Amino acid sequence: MAMYKVEICGVNTAKLPVLKDNEKEALFKRIKEGDLNARETYIKGNLRLVLSVIKRFASSSENVDDLFQIGCIGLIKSIDNFNPNLDVKFSTYAVPMIIGEIRRYLRDNNAIRVSRSLRDTAYKAIHTRELLMKQNLQEPTIPEIAAEIGIPKEDIVLALDAIQSPVSLYEPVYTDGGDTLYVMDQISDKKNKEETWVEELSLSDAMKRLGERENYIIQLRFFQGKTQMEVAEEIQISQAQVSRLEKSALKNMKNYLSLTR
Repeated sequence: MAMYKVEICGVNTAKLPVLKDNEKEALFKRIKEGDLNARETYIKGNLRLVLSVIKRFASSSENVDDLFQIGCIGLIKSIDNFNPNLDVKFSTYAVPMIIGEIRRYLRDNNAIRVSRSLRDTAYKAIHTRELLMKQNLQEPTIPEIAAEIGIPKEDIVLALDAIQSPVSLYEPVYTDGGDTLYVMDQISDKKNKEETWVEELSLSDAMKRLGERENYIIQLRFFQGKTQMEVAEEIQISQAQVSRLEKSALKNMKNYLSLTR
């Protein structure tokens, strides 16, 4: 796929406008009041975001114009669903939605076909998840999604698994003030839990030297196998804070162990 194209879908990417923060805020107020011209301006002012996302799919054989159009659909959905009152940057909210839209398109056009019924169930679950997140401002559980759409949770899990495409563990999913969270940060450490590597390496002394909160985070992550999102919900801080505290705690433990060897 030629990612060096200057003109995509009739749009000169070299001349895409860039909105300032105060312009974005003013435009969103007008968008929420139903101003279609403001919405159009906001879309055009964020096309560079779509362009940056489709570069991640450079290895795809899909036409760049098609991916740009699909990315624009994700951008528009992001604008229509974004809540400017939340303490989240628009780009942070929009990028995963744009990526998701492109991945759905690539899955639907993949040589490995998933049955129509499975795709319908998966997309219905994804749509319901987004609605529940917007309504309750938190990630819904599979049982909650199942109850909302009246489909057994086992069928939802099967459908979601069927449409998944491989993702790098080092793919960024969220950025907060320079601290990037990767896919691997959202995966339960089941292997470490089962092998009890903490006990095998005699880390109890090192853990005693951690602060109370850091110690608790290590306990939840590596003894109980919880994800960073689950830990964040339990101790009522952001996932980005959990990531920072976890990395700092592990670094301190490593330094202590290296001194005691």
